[in-house]
Amino acid sequence: MRVSTAMQVEGYSLEAQKDRLTKFAQFQDMEIVREYCDAGKSGKNITGRPEFSRMLQDVAEEKDGVSYILVFKLSRFGRNAADVLNSLQYIQDYGVNLICVEDGIDSSKDSGKLTITVLSAVAEIERENILVQTMEGRKQKAREGKWNGGQAPFGYELDSKNSTLIVNPEEAEIVRIIFDQFTRMEAGADSICKYLNQHGYTKKRLRDQEVSYFSRSTILKILDNPVYVGKIAYGKNKTEKVKGTRDQYCRVKQDEYLLADGLHDAIIDEETWEAAKEKRKRTGVRWVKTHSLDHEHILSGLIKCPLCGGGMSGTVQRRKNKKTGEYKDTFYYRCHHRKRVDGHICDYKPMLNQKVFNAEIEEFIRYMAGGEKFKEFLMEKLEEKVDVSSLEEEKKQLAGQFQQAQGSRKKLVQMLERLDPGDKHYDRKYQDMQERMDNLYDRIAELEEAITDVETKIGASYGKQVTGKKIYQFLLDFDILYGKMTDLEKKEFMRTFIESIELDPDEKDMGRIIKHIDLTFPVYYDGQEGDRIRMPKENTVETICKLVRK
Repeated sequence: MRVSTAMQVEGYSLEAQKDRLTKFAQFQDMEIVREYCDAGKSGKNITGRPEFSRMLQDVAEEKDGVSYILVFKLSRFGRNAADVLNSLQYIQDYGVNLICVEDGIDSSKDSGKLTITVLSAVAEIERENILVQTMEGRKQKAREGKWNGGQAPFGYELDSKNSTLIVNPEEAEIVRIIFDQFTRMEAGADSICKYLNQHGYTKKRLRDQEVSYFSRSTILKILDNPVYVGKIAYGKNKTEKVKGTRDQYCRVKQDEYLLADGLHDAIIDEETWEAAKEKRKRTGVRWVKTHSLDHEHILSGLIKCPLCGGGMSGTVQRRKNKKTGEYKDTFYYRCHHRKRVDGHICDYKPMLNQKVFNAEIEEFIRYMAGGEKFKEFLMEKLEEKVDVSSLEEEKKQLAGQFQQAQGSRKKLVQMLERLDPGDKHYDRKYQDMQERMDNLYDRIAELEEAITDVETKIGASYGKQVTGKKIYQFLLDFDILYGKMTDLEKKEFMRTFIESIELDPDEKDMGRIIKHIDLTFPVYYDGQEGDRIRMPKENTVETICKLVRK
């Protein structure tokens, strides 16, 4: 006997199955020697059905010399054709046959095994068709521009009656800020997070484990979602079977998917969306230089234009010596952005000589790293441990909710399978269950994303500690090691250690042009009065240090 859900359906409950089997055995003058019951177990496969496995083991041990196994219907024995036939062959090898009482099948008869083969295959196909029809229903809604289930994305509210989205004005303004910062201000995801959180912007907590502040994953999710340009996407992720397994599946991102015009209003325009999409392509992969010059613009992107705030990049001026005919390259940092500032195009024209400016920054780090208190601070940091216990607990809770949602989905599939097409309320029941299935798939996808987000945070916590320790270890011997590094290695170090270098627009002298430096990792320095440096803008920073100006 088996039921796959706690919701007992008349005629399929354990009691009803037992009663029918008992009466059949009495009528056939059979003796019942043992009963096996898998309550709340799916018939998709035999994995996870302890009583079924115990039954097969008892058959192999020839307990009580049984001749038959009685089941109410073939679907109670199993719904996977391969499992049904393998199990049937297994018990027949020990001289035991199968009788499906309600279906009138007896495997000991000539036609019995053929009938079982056909019915088990039909049952499996029917189960797969139900899943396909459910997903096709969601796909059709997407084609029509309707929201096809789940919670509304940030910036919108759900109009469930019309299956569409309505713009939330307050959240929509935040979405516009995110796209504007990313495309026009050239800010990255981390910088956008800091900007929003520091300016008091928050988001609604839809679940207990969610946070109200903005995270990197939230920003990237918004930037990659075409819903904000008035589109409905379907099939960005696909459930695929894990190779080498029978019933294991995983979610895989798809390069191509359905994208239809939505019935909802767009929050951003097409031009902004295309600009964000193009930048995501550029910044989503590691850039590798291909030109032949053996030179790296070490502080490119870290130096911020004092007028528009954009990252200053490297440029080269090549001059020819008229006497020798040789060329000499001089490298500079300059603002290549032409953003509008107060209604005017950014016209910051000064170019910073890279050799001089790089030396200024290197001298600051070298001077700072030479202090005894600084070295004591580094030794303490190298001994610190990372604490991710709260994140691990959050991941555990999400995993539990994910398993629960998966279980609910499986139960709903079983209920769909048992619907009687002859029932006068069949269409209504089917539609209701299909909508519930849509919501479950969305819930599962949301939980998968949430688990990935937590895992990313855990990895980032460990990664940040490892990176921080490498930086601290390097700083202990900075004066020796830095001179042996290639330009590319120096560039990677600076990008890891320094978040930004801001300039004073009023200072023309190179020696006083640096306004302040933001560091990525906490560093102790007992600087002089008037020195300029700032630590990372995080609540966890415990020390303040200043940039020494000799």
